[in-house]
Amino acid sequence: MRAKISVVVPIDPRRKTGVVSSIKKQRDPSCIPILEAGPNTSTNRNRGAKKAKTPIIAFANMHTVLADNWSTKVIDFFEKHPEIDIVGGPHLTPKGETRFGKISGYVLGSMFGAAESSARYNVRKEILDADEKYFTAANLACKREVLEKVQFDESLYPGEDPNFIKDAVKAGFKVAYSPELITYQPRRAKLKDFVRQIFFYATARPKKETFKETLAMPSYLVPPLFVIYLAFLPTLFLLNLFFLAPLMLYLILDIWFSIYEGMKNRDLPAIFFLPFLFPIIHITYGLGFIYGFIEHIRKKPHYNPYQ
Repeated sequence: MRAKISVVVPIDPRRKTGVVSSIKKQRDPSCIPILEAGPNTSTNRNRGAKKAKTPIIAFANMHTVLADNWSTKVIDFFEKHPEIDIVGGPHLTPKGETRFGKISGYVLGSMFGAAESSARYNVRKEILDADEKYFTAANLACKREVLEKVQFDESLYPGEDPNFIKDAVKAGFKVAYSPELITYQPRRAKLKDFVRQIFFYATARPKKETFKETLAMPSYLVPPLFVIYLAFLPTLFLLNLFFLAPLMLYLILDIWFSIYEGMKNRDLPAIFFLPFLFPIIHITYGLGFIYGFIEHIRKKPHYNPYQ
């Protein structure tokens, strides 16, 4: 059977690549893996897309594991929704993940932890008018004609995949989120690695879009505003006790969602860790956003960990 899907994977040759076996397991239709190594992730994706000869070109990360029926679900979706040009889905936490990896996955998949972006890490309902908030290039498939008009910005890392989706929407392509396109993505095994990941991702947003564009997605502004609030809280507290109210509300939500996520995931011990991890992700993202904003003003180049 002729392959209908090429899966482009940017790789770092210094690290083990785990995605290939799950790509080769795909049947009906089969998939062609295209591995591209190099210091620039966006260049690797663009170069791989040019090599692809299939009508559908997909993207995954080095450690992504595609569900066994992933390719079937991709084809079924495009046949059911011919008007859609790009579709993505969640990358869930693997079952054999470390203890911390599981708990951090609960945080990422929680609306309280990651707002609309939680759809990237958890199963949400199908959305036929989606945007960059709902998935990344760890699980993205598009029709060939999309790549003929839109490419990944080679000057941007991280944040190049949300930017690709945004550019595709501007070019008139239709984007969807499907909960049936399941992949699995290992989480960071240690707190310090998780913090570094969140901080690094947060630095990209103020660099890749204008402040006006960010205002259209206010959930991304909440963490930096929360950090600024905490920084000034000692002074504000001296002025009026009322300024403690937002912090009290946050702590109530923190505890409530910790209990909810622990029960939802049938992991009651996680309830004792989540109240600490939710603030960590919010403060880390806020600090990263502020740092990225300052870097953008100073016009510093993007940091690429593969260089």
